[in-house]
Amino acid sequence: MEKLLDKVNLLGGGIVALLSAIFGQLWFLFAGLLVLNFADWITGWRAANKANECSSKIGAKGIAKKVGYWLVIAVSFFIGFIFQELGQVLNMNLNFMNCIGWFVLANYLVNESRSILENLIRLNVPVQPFLVRGLKTASEWIDKAADVQITHGKKDNDNKNKEE
Repeated sequence: MEKLLDKVNLLGGGIVALLSAIFGQLWFLFAGLLVLNFADWITGWRAANKANECSSKIGAKGIAKKVGYWLVIAVSFFIGFIFQELGQVLNMNLNFMNCIGWFVLANYLVNESRSILENLIRLNVPVQPFLVRGLKTASEWIDKAADVQITHGKKDNDNKNKEE
């Protein structure tokens, strides 16, 4: 039994070391998103099954959507990395560009959590209202922060076009 525990500990330590090497010190956020993806898929499937809306085509679309999330996250971190490296070449501090990836990851963590709670509500599981409201507020705050940046940039461009 002791040898089995040693092997389990070794395997667990190896997995944590590998995840840390790939995703860095905050690997658990990525692992958390993966767990949330799986939980959302399961709760969504159960809610659809309960409502007699279960379809393999819809399920496949949901899985493809989740794969798409991971692609967007990878691209957003890659963009941040590219700008950080470009900043070194140009002798400019562009390290703040790493925030793009973290912003996208945070957005997907909130959205997956909200989706799970919505599925649980559809399954008649008692969910504390403050959780739903809190995640909705967080999602709105993230969206509003993004809209302010987009709107601000658009207004600046519109004003420049009017001046010309």
